[in-house]
Amino acid sequence: MGEKVVILGVPMDLGQGRRGVDMGPSAMRYTGFEVELGELGYSVADLGDVHVPVAESLRGGDASARGGLAYIEAIRVACAEVARLLAVIDPEAFPIILGGDHSVSIGSVAGVARGVRTGVVWVDAHTDFNTPDTSPSGNVHGMPLACLCGKGDQRLLDVVGGRGPVRPEDVVIIGARSVDVGERRLLGELGVTVYTMKDVDRLGMSRIAEETIARLRGLPRVHVSFDADALDPEVAPGVGTPVPGGLTYREAHLLMELLADARIVTSLDLVEVNPILDRGNRTSEMMVELGASLLGRSII
Repeated sequence: MGEKVVILGVPMDLGQGRRGVDMGPSAMRYTGFEVELGELGYSVADLGDVHVPVAESLRGGDASARGGLAYIEAIRVACAEVARLLAVIDPEAFPIILGGDHSVSIGSVAGVARGVRTGVVWVDAHTDFNTPDTSPSGNVHGMPLACLCGKGDQRLLDVVGGRGPVRPEDVVIIGARSVDVGERRLLGELGVTVYTMKDVDRLGMSRIAEETIARLRGLPRVHVSFDADALDPEVAPGVGTPVPGGLTYREAHLLMELLADARIVTSLDLVEVNPILDRGNRTSEMMVELGASLLGRSII
């Protein structure tokens, strides 16, 4: 990790069907994230938000497409801009991308990878490994990780250079508890490492973190993409796709703390916070706390 943090907001809500997640970047900034990072010793540069059109301005997008695929061109343009901006920042800086729905990660990972081998820790209730052919909903926020591994719509693959910037063997998914049939098949074919909530219960987060670190240590870059719905909705209610039985507050913090101790992480997404569904900005505050733990905030 460098001593400089660069924040980029991506108020994207075109990749899913429930409005409000576009306010996530503002809600997380409102918690005083920049001040907290400053107290940890980082200099912080906030680049503001990438422009993302509101759905109403797109007049329904492609009426023949399903779900978020109706807005795939606008998603492609926004993600391409995210990738462009991140690719030219100081390579010693630590980028934090505030979403927005999880489709923003198509751009964020493509941008931070800079053409070198990049590991991904995907903390999420969902594996986000659908393609347009397998997705029950057509929502793009369920497709970014497949796209990053080279599977999916060619328009999105163009953002990542036509081929996925991430090798499937360099991906670790943690906290999964809602996986579609097509995703399960594709994950198995590509050999992606998946720790479900059953694995969290059986093995414990400490062992899972240690195995993840061992798998990814030595790679030039490691990106953490943390979806708020990885957390149990009882502790993080402000999400659009809640799934009961998620990570506890302490399990999530332990993962972040152990990754921080290992000093392997070089960039971070915090996504899918929906302030409309939240209670007192609780979910935003928790996500910011997790980000601070990843960047070195400790108990002692």
